Amino acid sequence: MNVLIGCEFSGTVREAFRRQGHNAWSCDLLESEDNSQNHIVGDVLGILDERWDLAILHPPCTHLAVSGARWFKEKQVEQAQALEFVRALLDAPIEKIALENPISIISSRIRKPDQILQPWWFGHGETKATCLWLKNLPKLIPTNIVEGREARVHKMAPGPDRWKERSRTYTGIADAMAQQWG
Repeated sequence: MNVLIGCEFSGTVREAFRRQGHNAWSCDLLESEDNSQNHIVGDVLGILDERWDLAILHPPCTHLAVSGARWFKEKQVEQAQALEFVRALLDAPIEKIALENPISIISSRIRKPDQILQPWWFGHGETKATCLWLKNLPKLIPTNIVEGREARVHKMAPGPDRWKERSRTYTGIADAMAQQWG
């Protein structure tokens, strides 16, 4: 299966699908952290019509996540652009789509998510509510429910790479996506 992982620089989801034998590619404005040959540097909108069977898309949440609600009044233009990007991703000519984002205004401005999951459902003892908007895909089934539910991502110290660390997909979730949707 040809799989596109949009807005992913880490390669976590891409590599989970590749381990399952799929032709998986990531695309991001940033270089891939793992220097993979299966990564496209560029705007994901430019490759959405290239015969993908499945797309898992992680649009930036900077102007969407409700965790930043106190700045919403000052970000109306940026929010409108971010929502337009999300709509373009959801409307892509791809049979199966999963769009991932934290609790965000996508729920009130576009539509409610099909599923809200937690890392502790997939072997990571942490909390981080993650929403999935699905097209022709089933909800993910938990694979390894664990204890120790800490809000590590929420408590992360400020710094120049904080956004990168907060945006990473947990390997347990990536593996579940590859196993259940691949």
